[in-house]
Amino acid sequence: MDLEIIRLTHPFAERPKAGRQAMAIGFFDGVHAGHREVLRRAVLHARRERMTASVMTFDPHPREVLGKGGRIDYITPLPDKLEQFASCGLERCYVLTFNEALAALTPDEFVQRILFPLEVEHAVVGFNFTFGRHGSGNADTLRACGGGRLGVTVVRPHLQDGVKVSSTLIREMIHQGSMERVAELLGRPFSLTGTVVHGLGRGRTIGIPTANLAPAERYVIPGRGVYAVDARIDGGSERHRGVMNIGVKPTFADDPPEPTLEVHLIGFDGDLYGRTLKVEFLARIRDERKFPGADALIAQIRRDIEEAGRVRRQPEKEDATGGC
Repeated sequence: MDLEIIRLTHPFAERPKAGRQAMAIGFFDGVHAGHREVLRRAVLHARRERMTASVMTFDPHPREVLGKGGRIDYITPLPDKLEQFASCGLERCYVLTFNEALAALTPDEFVQRILFPLEVEHAVVGFNFTFGRHGSGNADTLRACGGGRLGVTVVRPHLQDGVKVSSTLIREMIHQGSMERVAELLGRPFSLTGTVVHGLGRGRTIGIPTANLAPAERYVIPGRGVYAVDARIDGGSERHRGVMNIGVKPTFADDPPEPTLEVHLIGFDGDLYGRTLKVEFLARIRDERKFPGADALIAQIRRDIEEAGRVRRQPEKEDATGGC
């Protein structure tokens, strides 16, 4: 089933497409295991009550508009988030522009001016959901503002090995390069998408061609090091195993530049310039380090390639709702 995407800005210029809906509401960065439970419960309720299964998310991140925390990098920028929503059995997604006008709404105004015009009859939210001016509303407030017209389901924290799954924890794990743990928390490997751009061409001169990747969105970037990855080219379904280096290439740079993302696709022979790669991170192989010369670096890269080929991909988690 295709996901219908409707972009809205408050105040609505015209009446948006609505209808009886069970709606998951949240920012959902990462669409991790806890988020997927919120989405799953919305889908199940909608099917049971013969409503539209929908989700509401926000763009950009509220902290960017409210001036809290500076630049925000995302586990799942909006295009990736929408792709994950589509895998969950949801029928419709409202992308609500988060601006100062929306931030100024009281909880009651949010319900009266946003949810009721969309004919939302049931909302599903996480245990830490807040909304309205200064984040003054919570799930209890949402239920009270609904005045009996809005059912509310609150999803408890999702625990794995006794630890609460959260976007904050996943960001920390990505920065540390703990990609197997990230895959467990997300239910799939962490991925980023970008365009292959021209670099210095040094990899080709040493017989191990690499593609320099310019991320398409503001992703959280894994910590410096060498990773086993799978890559898909131009949205294709075929996965190519590869080795990605994130760092400054210290063997060749005395004055390190900004970190770059450079991937070698094992056994691939073709021109990748200008093409799109979706890179899925499977495991961290080693730290980036400086070698005494090109020969030592080449020998290590060949060992990295062998190790990457041995890494097993974890099975992705699915259920009967269509992927959540």
